[in-house]
Amino acid sequence: MRAVDIILHKRDGGALSREEIRFVVQGATDGTLPDYQTSALLMAVVLRGMTAEETTWLTEAMVDSGVRVDLGDVTGRKVDKHSTGGVGDKTSLVLAPLAAACGVMVPMMSGRGLGHTGGTLDKLEAIPGFRIGLSIEEMKATLARVGCAMVGQTDRIAPADKKLYALRDVTGTVESIPLITASIMSKKIAEGIDALVLDVKSGSGAFMATEADARRLAGSLVSIGNASGVKTEAIVTSMEAPLGRAVGNALEVVECLEVLKGRGPGDVVDVSVELTARMLVLSGVTADRAEGARRARGALASGAGLDRFRQIIEAQGGDPRVVDEYGRLPSAPDRYVVKAPRTGYVTTIDARLVGQASVALGAGRDRVDDRIDPAVGIVLAARPGDRVREGDAVLELHYRDRSRLGAAIALVERSIGIGEERPVLGPLILGQVE
Repeated sequence: MRAVDIILHKRDGGALSREEIRFVVQGATDGTLPDYQTSALLMAVVLRGMTAEETTWLTEAMVDSGVRVDLGDVTGRKVDKHSTGGVGDKTSLVLAPLAAACGVMVPMMSGRGLGHTGGTLDKLEAIPGFRIGLSIEEMKATLARVGCAMVGQTDRIAPADKKLYALRDVTGTVESIPLITASIMSKKIAEGIDALVLDVKSGSGAFMATEADARRLAGSLVSIGNASGVKTEAIVTSMEAPLGRAVGNALEVVECLEVLKGRGPGDVVDVSVELTARMLVLSGVTADRAEGARRARGALASGAGLDRFRQIIEAQGGDPRVVDEYGRLPSAPDRYVVKAPRTGYVTTIDARLVGQASVALGAGRDRVDDRIDPAVGIVLAARPGDRVREGDAVLELHYRDRSRLGAAIALVERSIGIGEERPVLGPLILGQVE
Protein backbone atom coordinates (compact mmCIF):
# COMPACT_ATOMS: atom_id res chain seq x y z
CA MET A 1 0.00 0.00 0.00
CA ARG A 2 1.41 3.39 -1.04
CA ALA A 3 0.49 6.68 0.61
CA VAL A 4 0.56 8.54 -2.71
CA ASP A 5 -2.11 6.22 -4.12
CA ILE A 6 -4.35 6.87 -1.12
CA ILE A 7 -3.83 10.63 -1.51
CA LEU A 8 -4.70 10.47 -5.22
CA HIS A 9 -7.76 8.33 -4.52
CA LYS A 10 -9.15 10.86 -2.05
CA ARG A 11 -8.08 13.82 -4.19
CA ASP A 12 -10.21 12.40 -6.99
CA GLY A 13 -13.24 12.02 -4.73
CA GLY A 14 -12.99 8.34 -3.85
CA ALA A 15 -14.01 6.75 -0.56
CA LEU A 16 -11.14 5.24 1.43
CA SER A 17 -11.29 1.73 2.81
CA ARG A 18 -10.90 0.90 6.49
CA GLU A 19 -7.48 -0.59 5.70
CA GLU A 20 -6.32 2.54 3.86
CA ILE A 21 -7.41 4.76 6.75
CA ARG A 22 -5.66 2.55 9.29
CA PHE A 23 -2.49 2.60 7.16
CA VAL A 24 -2.46 6.41 7.11
CA VAL A 25 -3.25 6.79 10.82
CA GLN A 26 -0.57 4.30 11.83
CA GLY A 27 1.99 5.96 9.55
CA ALA A 28 1.21 9.43 10.87
CA THR A 29 1.50 8.15 14.44
CA ASP A 30 4.77 6.23 14.16
CA GLY A 31 6.42 8.69 11.78
CA THR A 32 6.73 6.35 8.79
CA LEU A 33 4.41 8.65 6.84
CA PRO A 34 6.11 12.02 6.19
CA ASP A 35 4.34 15.17 7.35
CA TYR A 36 4.04 16.42 3.77
CA GLN A 37 2.07 13.35 2.71
CA THR A 38 -0.10 13.44 5.82
CA SER A 39 -0.80 17.11 5.16
CA ALA A 40 -1.64 16.41 1.51
CA LEU A 41 -4.20 13.81 2.54
CA LEU A 42 -5.70 16.15 5.15
CA MET A 43 -6.19 18.78 2.44
CA ALA A 44 -7.77 16.21 0.14
CA VAL A 45 -10.22 15.33 2.92
CA VAL A 46 -11.04 19.01 3.45
CA LEU A 47 -11.75 19.46 -0.26
CA ARG A 48 -13.46 16.11 -0.98
CA GLY A 49 -14.99 15.18 2.37
CA MET A 50 -15.59 11.76 3.88
CA THR A 51 -18.61 9.50 4.13
CA ALA A 52 -20.13 8.74 7.53
CA GLU A 53 -18.54 5.29 7.30
CA GLU A 54 -15.09 6.75 6.57
CA THR A 55 -15.47 9.14 9.50
CA THR A 56 -16.38 6.26 11.79
CA TRP A 57 -13.34 4.28 10.62
CA LEU A 58 -11.06 7.29 11.04
CA THR A 59 -12.29 7.84 14.60
CA GLU A 60 -11.88 4.14 15.37
CA ALA A 61 -8.33 4.05 13.99
CA MET A 62 -7.36 7.12 16.01
CA VAL A 63 -8.77 5.62 19.21
CA ASP A 64 -6.87 2.40 18.53
CA SER A 65 -3.60 4.29 18.00
CA GLY A 66 -3.33 4.40 21.80
CA VAL A 67 -4.94 3.02 24.93
CA ARG A 68 -8.49 3.27 26.23
CA VAL A 69 -8.49 4.55 29.79
CA ASP A 70 -10.43 2.52 32.34
CA LEU A 71 -12.00 4.85 34.90
CA GLY A 72 -14.12 2.10 36.42
CA ASP A 73 -12.34 2.38 39.75
CA VAL A 74 -13.40 6.06 40.08
CA THR A 75 -16.83 6.27 41.70
CA GLY A 76 -19.70 7.86 39.77
CA ARG A 77 -20.57 8.57 36.16
CA LYS A 78 -17.80 10.44 34.40
CA VAL A 79 -18.95 13.33 32.20
CA ASP A 80 -16.84 15.61 30.02
CA LYS A 81 -17.58 18.70 27.94
CA HIS A 82 -15.98 19.80 24.70
CA SER A 83 -16.28 22.89 22.52
CA THR A 84 -15.52 22.94 18.81
CA GLY A 85 -13.63 26.18 19.37
CA GLY A 86 -14.30 29.87 19.29
CA VAL A 87 -12.91 33.26 20.24
CA GLY A 88 -13.03 34.05 23.94
CA ASP A 89 -14.52 30.58 24.42
CA LYS A 90 -13.56 30.02 28.04
CA THR A 91 -16.51 28.11 29.48
CA SER A 92 -14.51 24.97 30.34
CA LEU A 93 -12.71 26.86 33.11
CA VAL A 94 -16.09 27.80 34.59
CA LEU A 95 -18.22 24.71 34.10
CA ALA A 96 -15.64 22.09 35.11
CA PRO A 97 -15.35 23.35 38.71
CA LEU A 98 -19.08 24.15 38.78
CA ALA A 99 -20.06 20.63 37.75
CA ALA A 100 -17.52 19.09 40.14
CA ALA A 101 -18.86 21.24 42.99
CA CYS A 102 -22.33 19.86 42.20
CA GLY A 103 -21.13 16.25 42.43
CA VAL A 104 -20.17 15.34 38.84
CA MET A 105 -16.91 13.52 38.12
CA VAL A 106 -15.25 15.59 35.37
CA PRO A 107 -12.24 14.10 33.57
CA MET A 108 -11.63 16.89 31.05
CA MET A 109 -9.15 16.26 28.27
CA SER A 110 -8.68 19.41 26.23
CA GLY A 111 -6.65 20.78 23.35
CA ARG A 112 -4.54 23.79 22.44
CA GLY A 113 -5.54 26.67 20.23
CA LEU A 114 -6.36 25.91 16.62
CA GLY A 115 -6.07 28.65 14.01
CA HIS A 116 -7.74 31.81 15.28
CA THR A 117 -9.40 30.08 18.25
CA GLY A 118 -8.06 29.72 21.77
CA GLY A 119 -7.37 26.44 23.56
CA THR A 120 -8.25 25.39 27.10
CA LEU A 121 -4.75 24.04 27.74
CA ASP A 122 -3.13 27.35 26.77
CA LYS A 123 -5.41 29.17 29.20
CA LEU A 124 -4.66 26.75 32.04
CA GLU A 125 -0.92 27.04 31.43
CA ALA A 126 -1.21 30.80 31.97
CA ILE A 127 -1.67 29.89 35.65
CA PRO A 128 1.86 29.66 37.13
CA GLY A 129 2.84 26.06 37.81
CA PHE A 130 -0.36 24.47 36.46
CA ARG A 131 0.42 20.98 35.11
CA ILE A 132 -1.71 19.79 32.21
CA GLY A 133 0.66 16.90 31.41
CA LEU A 134 -0.61 14.44 34.02
CA SER A 135 -0.11 10.73 33.54
CA ILE A 136 -3.22 8.57 33.42
CA GLU A 137 -2.55 7.48 37.00
CA GLU A 138 -2.15 11.11 38.15
CA MET A 139 -5.33 12.05 36.32
CA LYS A 140 -7.26 9.33 38.16
CA ALA A 141 -5.85 10.39 41.51
CA THR A 142 -6.72 14.06 40.90
CA LEU A 143 -10.20 13.10 39.75
CA ALA A 144 -10.79 11.05 42.89
CA ARG A 145 -9.42 13.84 45.10
CA VAL A 146 -11.20 16.93 43.77
CA GLY A 147 -13.78 15.56 41.34
CA CYS A 148 -12.10 17.05 38.28
CA ALA A 149 -8.88 16.72 36.30
CA MET A 150 -8.13 19.14 33.43
CA VAL A 151 -5.44 17.62 31.27
CA GLY A 152 -3.91 17.40 27.82
CA GLN A 153 -3.48 14.29 25.77
CA THR A 154 -0.86 11.92 27.04
CA ASP A 155 1.27 10.04 24.55
CA ARG A 156 -0.89 7.01 25.29
CA ILE A 157 -4.32 8.49 24.51
CA ALA A 158 -5.14 8.91 20.81
CA PRO A 159 -1.56 9.79 19.85
CA ALA A 160 -2.63 9.93 16.20
CA ASP A 161 -4.87 12.87 17.00
CA LYS A 162 -2.07 14.74 18.75
CA LYS A 163 -0.04 14.53 15.54
CA LEU A 164 -2.89 15.35 13.16
CA TYR A 165 -4.18 18.17 15.39
CA ALA A 166 -0.82 19.94 15.25
CA LEU A 167 -0.59 19.58 11.46
CA ARG A 168 -4.15 20.79 10.85
CA ASP A 169 -3.47 23.93 12.88
CA VAL A 170 -0.75 25.10 10.49
CA THR A 171 -1.82 23.68 7.11
CA GLY A 172 -5.24 25.27 6.63
CA THR A 173 -7.06 21.98 7.23
CA VAL A 174 -9.07 22.75 10.35
CA GLU A 175 -12.54 23.37 8.87
CA SER A 176 -13.63 19.83 8.02
CA ILE A 177 -16.55 18.02 9.65
CA PRO A 178 -14.99 14.53 9.34
CA LEU A 179 -11.60 15.70 10.69
CA ILE A 180 -13.14 17.67 13.55
CA THR A 181 -15.43 14.76 14.41
CA ALA A 182 -12.62 12.20 14.49
CA SER A 183 -10.32 14.51 16.44
CA ILE A 184 -12.82 15.28 19.17
CA MET A 185 -14.45 11.89 19.49
CA SER A 186 -11.25 9.82 19.39
CA LYS A 187 -10.03 11.62 22.51
CA LYS A 188 -13.38 11.43 24.24
CA ILE A 189 -13.95 7.74 23.54
CA ALA A 190 -10.39 6.87 24.58
CA GLU A 191 -10.52 8.81 27.86
CA GLY A 192 -13.06 6.41 29.35
CA ILE A 193 -15.99 8.75 30.01
CA ASP A 194 -19.64 7.72 30.31
CA ALA A 195 -21.20 10.84 28.81
CA LEU A 196 -20.28 13.97 26.88
CA VAL A 197 -21.82 17.40 26.35
CA LEU A 198 -20.71 19.30 23.24
CA ASP A 199 -20.80 23.02 22.50
CA VAL A 200 -20.75 23.35 18.70
CA LYS A 201 -20.00 26.91 17.66
CA SER A 202 -21.51 28.66 14.64
CA GLY A 203 -20.60 31.99 13.09
CA SER A 204 -17.67 34.08 11.96
CA GLY A 205 -15.44 33.03 14.86
CA ALA A 206 -16.23 29.32 14.55
CA PHE A 207 -14.91 26.65 12.22
CA MET A 208 -18.53 26.16 11.09
CA ALA A 209 -19.54 29.53 9.67
CA THR A 210 -23.22 28.68 9.19
CA GLU A 211 -25.78 27.28 11.59
CA ALA A 212 -26.60 24.54 9.07
CA ASP A 213 -22.97 23.37 9.00
CA ALA A 214 -22.79 23.55 12.81
CA ARG A 215 -25.88 21.35 13.08
CA ARG A 216 -24.34 18.87 10.65
CA LEU A 217 -21.17 18.74 12.74
CA ALA A 218 -23.21 18.35 15.93
CA GLY A 219 -25.14 15.48 14.36
CA SER A 220 -21.91 13.77 13.27
CA LEU A 221 -20.37 14.09 16.74
CA VAL A 222 -23.49 12.93 18.58
CA SER A 223 -23.98 9.97 16.23
CA ILE A 224 -20.43 8.65 16.62
CA GLY A 225 -20.41 9.25 20.38
CA ASN A 226 -23.63 7.37 21.01
CA ALA A 227 -22.65 4.55 18.65
CA SER A 228 -19.43 4.14 20.66
CA GLY A 229 -21.23 3.83 23.99
CA VAL A 230 -20.68 7.40 25.17
CA LYS A 231 -24.01 9.13 25.84
CA THR A 232 -23.59 12.31 23.82
CA GLU A 233 -25.62 15.46 23.26
CA ALA A 234 -24.84 18.88 21.84
CA ILE A 235 -25.95 22.48 21.85
CA VAL A 236 -25.25 24.88 18.99
CA THR A 237 -24.19 28.37 20.10
CA SER A 238 -23.44 31.60 18.29
CA MET A 239 -19.87 32.77 17.76
CA GLU A 240 -20.46 35.89 15.64
CA ALA A 241 -18.83 38.03 18.35
CA PRO A 242 -16.30 36.91 20.97
CA LEU A 243 -17.77 35.25 24.05
CA GLY A 244 -17.39 37.53 27.04
CA ARG A 245 -15.04 40.51 26.98
CA ALA A 246 -11.58 38.90 27.20
CA VAL A 247 -9.62 37.22 24.40
CA GLY A 248 -6.18 35.88 25.31
CA ASN A 249 -5.03 33.30 27.78
CA ALA A 250 -4.33 35.05 31.11
CA LEU A 251 -7.02 37.64 30.37
CA GLU A 252 -9.57 34.84 29.97
CA VAL A 253 -8.46 33.18 33.21
CA VAL A 254 -9.21 36.43 35.02
CA GLU A 255 -12.63 36.65 33.38
CA CYS A 256 -13.43 33.05 34.40
CA LEU A 257 -12.51 33.85 37.99
CA GLU A 258 -14.80 36.88 37.82
CA VAL A 259 -17.62 34.66 36.55
CA LEU A 260 -17.07 32.24 39.43
CA LYS A 261 -17.22 35.21 41.79
CA GLY A 262 -20.59 36.25 40.36
CA ARG A 263 -19.25 39.29 38.50
CA GLY A 264 -18.64 37.99 35.00
CA PRO A 265 -20.32 38.70 31.63
CA GLY A 266 -23.83 37.34 31.27
CA ASP A 267 -23.16 35.45 28.04
CA VAL A 268 -20.34 33.45 29.61
CA VAL A 269 -22.57 32.69 32.61
CA ASP A 270 -25.52 31.61 30.47
CA VAL A 271 -23.59 29.19 28.26
CA SER A 272 -21.66 27.79 31.23
CA VAL A 273 -24.85 27.18 33.21
CA GLU A 274 -26.59 25.52 30.25
CA LEU A 275 -23.69 23.13 29.67
CA THR A 276 -23.28 22.42 33.39
CA ALA A 277 -27.00 21.65 33.73
CA ARG A 278 -26.75 19.09 30.93
CA MET A 279 -23.72 17.50 32.59
CA LEU A 280 -25.67 17.19 35.85
CA VAL A 281 -28.54 15.41 34.10
CA LEU A 282 -26.25 13.02 32.21
CA SER A 283 -24.42 12.18 35.43
CA GLY A 284 -27.66 11.44 37.25
CA VAL A 285 -27.11 14.21 39.82
CA THR A 286 -30.33 15.95 38.76
CA ALA A 287 -33.48 14.71 37.05
CA ASP A 288 -33.87 17.53 34.53
CA ARG A 289 -32.08 20.56 33.13
CA ALA A 290 -34.15 23.09 35.05
CA GLU A 291 -33.02 21.54 38.33
CA GLY A 292 -29.48 21.31 36.95
CA ALA A 293 -29.47 25.02 36.10
CA ARG A 294 -30.67 25.88 39.61
CA ARG A 295 -27.89 23.77 41.12
CA ALA A 296 -25.28 25.36 38.85
CA ARG A 297 -26.39 28.91 39.64
CA GLY A 298 -26.44 27.97 43.32
CA ALA A 299 -22.82 26.83 43.12
CA LEU A 300 -21.96 30.19 41.54
CA ALA A 301 -23.81 32.19 44.17
CA SER A 302 -22.39 30.25 47.13
CA GLY A 303 -18.80 30.36 45.92
CA ALA A 304 -18.63 26.54 45.77
CA GLY A 305 -17.54 26.64 42.12
CA LEU A 306 -14.79 29.14 42.88
CA ASP A 307 -13.56 27.08 45.82
CA ARG A 308 -13.48 23.96 43.64
CA PHE A 309 -11.44 25.75 40.98
CA ARG A 310 -8.95 26.77 43.68
CA GLN A 311 -8.70 23.09 44.70
CA ILE A 312 -8.18 22.00 41.07
CA ILE A 313 -5.40 24.55 40.59
CA GLU A 314 -3.63 23.41 43.74
CA ALA A 315 -4.10 19.70 42.96
CA GLN A 316 -2.44 20.19 39.55
CA GLY A 317 0.56 22.12 40.84
CA GLY A 318 -0.66 25.64 40.13
CA ASP A 319 -0.54 28.65 42.41
CA PRO A 320 -4.00 28.88 44.04
CA ARG A 321 -3.29 32.46 45.12
CA VAL A 322 -4.13 33.61 41.57
CA VAL A 323 -7.80 33.17 42.50
CA ASP A 324 -7.58 36.30 44.66
CA GLU A 325 -4.39 37.93 43.39
CA TYR A 326 -4.61 38.50 39.64
CA GLY A 327 -1.20 40.17 39.67
CA ARG A 328 0.31 36.70 39.94
CA LEU A 329 -0.87 35.95 36.40
CA PRO A 330 1.15 37.05 33.35
CA SER A 331 0.40 40.63 32.30
CA ALA A 332 1.41 42.43 29.11
CA PRO A 333 3.37 45.66 29.68
CA ASP A 334 1.65 47.85 27.08
CA ARG A 335 -1.87 48.82 25.92
CA TYR A 336 -3.30 50.22 22.71
CA VAL A 337 -6.88 51.49 22.65
CA VAL A 338 -8.95 51.19 19.46
CA LYS A 339 -11.54 53.99 19.49
CA ALA A 340 -14.93 54.36 17.85
CA PRO A 341 -14.53 56.28 14.57
CA ARG A 342 -18.01 57.80 14.96
CA THR A 343 -21.03 57.95 17.25
CA GLY A 344 -23.61 55.19 17.00
CA TYR A 345 -24.35 51.63 18.03
CA VAL A 346 -21.83 48.81 17.81
CA THR A 347 -23.43 46.50 15.25
CA THR A 348 -20.66 43.91 14.95
CA ILE A 349 -17.37 42.88 16.45
CA ASP A 350 -16.25 40.13 14.12
CA ALA A 351 -15.02 37.23 16.22
CA ARG A 352 -12.72 35.76 13.57
CA LEU A 353 -10.88 39.02 13.00
CA VAL A 354 -10.50 39.57 16.74
CA GLY A 355 -9.17 36.01 17.08
CA GLN A 356 -6.71 36.55 14.25
CA ALA A 357 -5.58 39.81 15.87
CA SER A 358 -5.00 38.02 19.16
CA VAL A 359 -2.84 35.46 17.34
CA ALA A 360 -0.97 38.31 15.64
CA LEU A 361 -0.14 39.73 19.09
CA GLY A 362 1.32 36.35 20.11
CA ALA A 363 -1.60 34.68 21.92
CA GLY A 364 -1.80 31.87 19.33
CA ARG A 365 0.35 29.96 16.88
CA ASP A 366 1.23 30.32 13.22
CA ARG A 367 3.51 27.23 13.32
CA VAL A 368 3.45 24.01 15.33
CA ASP A 369 6.53 24.94 17.36
CA ASP A 370 5.55 28.59 18.07
CA ARG A 371 5.63 29.67 21.71
CA ILE A 372 2.63 31.69 22.80
CA ASP A 373 2.68 34.69 25.10
CA PRO A 374 0.09 34.02 27.81
CA ALA A 375 -0.13 37.71 28.75
CA VAL A 376 -1.22 39.29 25.47
CA GLY A 377 -4.71 39.59 24.08
CA ILE A 378 -7.70 41.85 23.57
CA VAL A 379 -10.38 43.22 25.90
CA LEU A 380 -13.75 44.36 24.56
CA ALA A 381 -14.67 47.71 26.07
CA ALA A 382 -17.90 47.67 24.05
CA ARG A 383 -20.02 44.85 22.66
CA PRO A 384 -22.62 44.60 19.89
CA GLY A 385 -25.68 46.57 20.95
CA ASP A 386 -23.74 49.11 23.01
CA ARG A 387 -23.95 52.81 22.14
CA VAL A 388 -20.62 54.59 21.74
CA ARG A 389 -19.55 58.12 21.03
CA GLU A 390 -16.80 59.07 18.63
CA GLY A 391 -13.49 58.49 20.43
CA ASP A 392 -14.87 56.02 22.98
CA ALA A 393 -12.81 52.90 23.60
CA VAL A 394 -14.13 49.83 21.76
CA LEU A 395 -11.20 47.43 22.07
CA GLU A 396 -8.05 47.44 24.20
CA LEU A 397 -5.03 45.53 22.90
CA HIS A 398 -2.63 44.15 25.51
CA TYR A 399 0.73 43.72 23.81
CA ARG A 400 4.42 43.12 24.47
CA ASP A 401 6.10 43.25 21.07
CA ARG A 402 5.46 46.50 19.20
CA SER A 403 6.48 44.87 15.91
CA ARG A 404 3.34 42.71 16.17
CA LEU A 405 1.00 45.59 16.94
CA GLY A 406 0.42 46.98 13.45
CA ALA A 407 -1.00 43.75 12.02
CA ALA A 408 -3.29 43.34 15.02
CA ILE A 409 -4.60 46.90 14.77
CA ALA A 410 -5.40 46.48 11.07
CA LEU A 411 -7.43 43.34 11.86
CA VAL A 412 -9.41 44.74 14.79
CA GLU A 413 -10.23 47.98 12.99
CA ARG A 414 -11.89 45.86 10.29
CA SER A 415 -13.76 43.87 12.94
CA ILE A 416 -15.79 46.82 14.26
CA GLY A 417 -19.11 47.87 12.74
CA ILE A 418 -20.98 50.98 13.93
CA GLY A 419 -24.45 51.98 12.75
CA GLU A 420 -27.11 54.56 13.52
CA GLU A 421 -29.67 52.06 14.83
CA ARG A 422 -29.35 49.54 17.65
CA PRO A 423 -28.88 46.08 16.07
CA VAL A 424 -31.30 43.24 16.70
CA LEU A 425 -29.14 40.60 18.34
CA GLY A 426 -29.90 36.93 17.78
CA PRO A 427 -30.04 34.27 20.51
CA LEU A 428 -26.83 32.94 22.00
CA ILE A 429 -28.03 29.31 22.15
CA LEU A 430 -29.30 28.36 18.68
CA GLY A 431 -30.43 24.78 19.20
CA GLN A 432 -29.62 21.28 20.39
CA VAL A 433 -28.91 17.82 19.04
CA GLU A 434 -29.58 14.82 21.27
